[in-house]
Amino acid sequence: MVMASSSVARRPLKTRDTRWAAVCARVLTRLSVRPNHISILSVVFAAGAGACLLLTSRAGIAAQIVLFLAAAALIQLRLLCNLLDGMVAIEGGLRSPSGEVFNELPDRISDVVVLIPIGYAIPQVSFGPELAWSAAILSILTAYIRALGTSLDMTPDFSGPMAKPQRMAVITVACVLSVVELLLHSRGNVLTAALVIVAAGSAITIVRRTARLIRALEEK
Repeated sequence: MVMASSSVARRPLKTRDTRWAAVCARVLTRLSVRPNHISILSVVFAAGAGACLLLTSRAGIAAQIVLFLAAAALIQLRLLCNLLDGMVAIEGGLRSPSGEVFNELPDRISDVVVLIPIGYAIPQVSFGPELAWSAAILSILTAYIRALGTSLDMTPDFSGPMAKPQRMAVITVACVLSVVELLLHSRGNVLTAALVIVAAGSAITIVRRTARLIRALEEK
């Protein structure tokens, strides 16, 4: 971690350099879609995913399969919004003074509304809600450490192992594997494992980012 420069520090994403992402961003820019609105839409998709996950505990097997696949798709749409809002803002030249608020706050809300419902979607696991809340709180703390570093004029630290894209990848895969689990006449084990992975990985990320921030400040 080094001193922040005047240029915009962005999460390194390979998808940002793909042709399809550039085309989507150009189309949205030409339509004058504001990046802040795209950020808000990401929360809508995340909330939809959380609702789908919550409803799985009350649905039949066929409906659960549809809900799990819908949740996986909605999580990916949330990440797509997270990709395109920045591209429209930076490459499209539509940045606004309040852009940083819309860039950060919706992400924190999205993490919460995706992760916490999982704890209530596995009623057979007695500690499910506590595990889900722990995963959500730890995920927010990873972002807090990054934001703290930025406030101290350091370059934002996007290191993992459980940064936002990794958290959502774990939950997406868990949704798909939960379909397989249902077909094997079982339920809840995959989602429980996913929450453990997110919580443990986020805790490691917090420690790692904090250590890197302290070291960078001491060397400043």
